[in-house]
Amino acid sequence: MTRTAHPTLWRAVGALMLREMSTTHGRVPGGYLWAVAEPLFGIALLSAIFAIGFHAPALGTSFPLFYATGLLPFLAFTDISGKLAQALNFSRPLFAYPAVGAFDALLARFLLACVTQFAVASLLLGGIVFLSETRAIPDIAGLAQAAGLLMVLGGGIGALNCLLIGLVPLWQRIWSIAMRPMFLISGVFFTFESIPLPWREALWWNPLLHIVGLVRRGLYPGYDAAYASPVYVLLLGLGCALLAGIGLVRWYRDILSDL
Repeated sequence: MTRTAHPTLWRAVGALMLREMSTTHGRVPGGYLWAVAEPLFGIALLSAIFAIGFHAPALGTSFPLFYATGLLPFLAFTDISGKLAQALNFSRPLFAYPAVGAFDALLARFLLACVTQFAVASLLLGGIVFLSETRAIPDIAGLAQAAGLLMVLGGGIGALNCLLIGLVPLWQRIWSIAMRPMFLISGVFFTFESIPLPWREALWWNPLLHIVGLVRRGLYPGYDAAYASPVYVLLLGLGCALLAGIGLVRWYRDILSDL
């Protein structure tokens, strides 16, 4: 499975990325516009619904910005981790070629998902900040830190799920069920500080809450998100990636034979 990085590897990764682009959005009317339209509609819907019942969002003055800072990180995480989890299944027909390996499939899906999600997030957040009165002051370094941690977390958990699905196919359904409440407990609708004890202490272990807090810290002046721990998110993501790497090296051939 392990190969030294050279032009052949990057040609394989590039070809897999092009295949992913054509199959994911290339056959759908509108293509990549849907990557922007779907979160845009979600943000607009949440803003409209909550603006009816509340005079102001839980943070700041802009409903679209508040819900965008929660929804976009959540969608980016689910897309990156979900794409990696299905990397081996998606590229299954191509493993007959010696030039294509599991690492190529994982790297291609990871890179394309990251580029797509961060381009969408930059476009939507930038549009909201600069086209409406939000009083936000973007901290580029802080937002870059949040983006990097999101990549590590989504990549690590996605790779680990790829391994587990290969070993135990039932894990895909178990993970899908476990993720359903995450939309409600990842800070999309609320701030961490607004949650009463002892629930706040339990929710602290949700790594997406930390990333959402870091994104909001990077946009809202005066909001420090003191609870957010970059070290926790980094260690969790790297730990999952390490376990996935060890497992794929050990059981790669067995997984491919069962696909």
